[in-house]
Amino acid sequence: MSNKKEIFRLKNIVDLLKKEYPIVEIALDHENPFELLVATMLSAQCTDARVNVVTKKLFKKYKKPQDYLKVSQEELGKDIFSTGFYNQKAKSIQKCSKQLIDEHNGEVPADFEKLAKLSGVGRKTASVVAGNAFGIPAIAVDTHVIRITNLLGFVDTKDPKKIEAILKELLLREDWVQFTHWVIAHGRKVCIARRPKCLECILLEYCPSNKTTK
Repeated sequence: MSNKKEIFRLKNIVDLLKKEYPIVEIALDHENPFELLVATMLSAQCTDARVNVVTKKLFKKYKKPQDYLKVSQEELGKDIFSTGFYNQKAKSIQKCSKQLIDEHNGEVPADFEKLAKLSGVGRKTASVVAGNAFGIPAIAVDTHVIRITNLLGFVDTKDPKKIEAILKELLLREDWVQFTHWVIAHGRKVCIARRPKCLECILLEYCPSNKTTK
């Protein structure tokens, strides 16, 4: 299928998602870029709901990067225990906090490339923070985006970086940040991994993977 046809098909899909989910925003609770950065790091292999439970207490104890360096890795690990992989996450958060202090005056940089170079921060986390904290056009490729863009036939890979590059060619720049939120909302409500509700799906006619009789 030509790139023009794919651009048009994705535009139709985006228009439908916009109408279906007019108000969507990131599910991670935060009040500033640093809190969003920490919450996103904690969300790896963990649900947003669980992260929000943990950060409700965490963000009262730790206000700025310096606070995360005042405690031992063990203590921080206990505070984030229920998010899973707590030792590695505690180590990453402390290394990232030190890097913010040493290289960015304790502030989260409003620059994608600088965000991506922070310890423990990959392209997905950098995209989440860049797009949602600073309004910088970016596409965060999470598990929902990987799964659904494959089902829709726009990509044939599980590689987040390749998917990000393909989507950036097909999507309007102004839709980059929200696209992830629309897909997540649709993935949670209709295109559920183990039990997709294809008959209820607004994207049915555009989805080559739909399980209805054709």
